[in-house]
Amino acid sequence: MKSILENRPELEKIIREIAEVAGYLWQKGWAERNGGNITVNITDIVDDEIRTLKAIENPVPAGRTMPHLKGCYFFCKGTNRRMRDLARYPMQNGSIVRITDDCQAYEIIADEPVKPTSEIASHLSIHNHLIKKGSDYKAVVHTHPIDLIAMSHNSAFLEKDKLTYLLWSMIPETRAFCPRGLGIIPYQLPSSFDLADATLKELDAYDVVMWEKHGVLSVAQNVMEAFDQIDVLSKSAQIYLTAKSMGFEPKGLSTEQMNELRDAFGLAK
Repeated sequence: MKSILENRPELEKIIREIAEVAGYLWQKGWAERNGGNITVNITDIVDDEIRTLKAIENPVPAGRTMPHLKGCYFFCKGTNRRMRDLARYPMQNGSIVRITDDCQAYEIIADEPVKPTSEIASHLSIHNHLIKKGSDYKAVVHTHPIDLIAMSHNSAFLEKDKLTYLLWSMIPETRAFCPRGLGIIPYQLPSSFDLADATLKELDAYDVVMWEKHGVLSVAQNVMEAFDQIDVLSKSAQIYLTAKSMGFEPKGLSTEQMNELRDAFGLAK
């Protein structure tokens, strides 16, 4: 069967980047079994031929109406599909979906009838929110970084911005490459709209949110940038935990040093 990627270099490039990030998530140990999800809004590069493609399967209700997704197309990791398999065979372990005209359902249009991630409703809610507020972010990545999840088991780190400032202070790059910090969401049932709605509120102030005892979700212009933000936060967590394992509390950058860094690079306050 002809792939939707044939003769579409822009779309193929995005899918290659998704596959590359999926491989990184697996290699880092952040994607056990089928853990984690990736969705990317590809609407901007959809052509007229794609718009006329017939659905492979019947529309699936999204669980709520999302008016800002009308006419949108997404690549979604498949449910019960492993990141390591997505890295090798992205179009066999993910699918491209189209939002129906009533904005209440989605339908698979390519390449195979791979049902999207079980978190699809949450992810679509996030994409709907991003479009609503005029964001140019296209990618949503959810994964399970061991070090960050471990830190979420300590209630002291769950206070607002406590973990943000701690992680910023471990290495200058974290302040530079994750300038909005890390939002915290108390434990919610995975795949629930309660978790999705709590995430939407945090995304008004942060680009990365921690789901307590579960994982991390990041939004960005593309999938690589979404990964990078989680990666730098994880590096800071590793530095902190390594210092603690050596028997001392890491001093970290001072407030004055972080403010100097902020001012030098024009970072958000």
